[in-house]
Formats: sequence, C-alpha cells, structure tokens
Amino acid sequence: MKQNSTTEDMKTLTTCVNKLVLDGYDTNFKVSEDGNSLLSLTKEKMYTPEEVDIVNFYRFEGASDPADNSILYVLKTHNGEKGTLTDAYGPYADLNVTKFIDRVQSIEKKPVHS
Repeated sequence: MKQNSTTEDMKTLTTCVNKLVLDGYDTNFKVSEDGNSLLSLTKEKMYTPEEVDIVNFYRFEGASDPADNSILYVLKTHNGEKGTLTDAYGPYADLNVTKFIDRVQSIEKKPVHS
C-alpha cells in the first residue's frame, strides 16, 4: 500500500509545524503559569478554555528517550486566531498545559487520509 505523502511529511514535529504554518496556523501559543488561560505570543491576547477549539493534535515519540515524547495541539480561537501549542506528554508533561487542555470543550482528531 502506497503511503500518502501528507502522512509521511507529518512524522516529525518540525515538518508538522512548518506545514501548519503554511496552512495559516502561524501563532505560537503558551499556557499561563496558573493553567487558566492561553496566551497568543503574536497578538499578546489571553484566551479562556471556552474561547479555544482544538482542531487537531499530533503525538511524537522519541526513539529511545521518553523525554523526547511530545504532543502538538493545533488550535483555533473563537475570534479566528490559529496556531499551535507544544507540550511533552507522559511524566514530562507541563501540568499547567494539561490543566488548560482538559478544560477545552471542543477537541477534534482528524483522520489520516490515505
């Protein structure tokens, strides 16, 4: 079975982020220190979990080191700002990111197209 080039391209965090930027997801987001809000590093605007949708997410696993495990969230705010948020997962996850993501109501995982 022939693998879709889009699926192949999305195997590393760097290539995934680069593709998403080309698709308009160009804002870098950061979760506040208390885990209650999301900060747009581009517009310096804060969003509550209710103002954010998770459009998609990707998990990346390190070949030999659990510290290399990461997750990339593809986000869209209710006012149309689009971007990404990266975190570790497993024992290295940022508890504030986890707290924020757990409160987001709209989470999708788009299927991989073949």
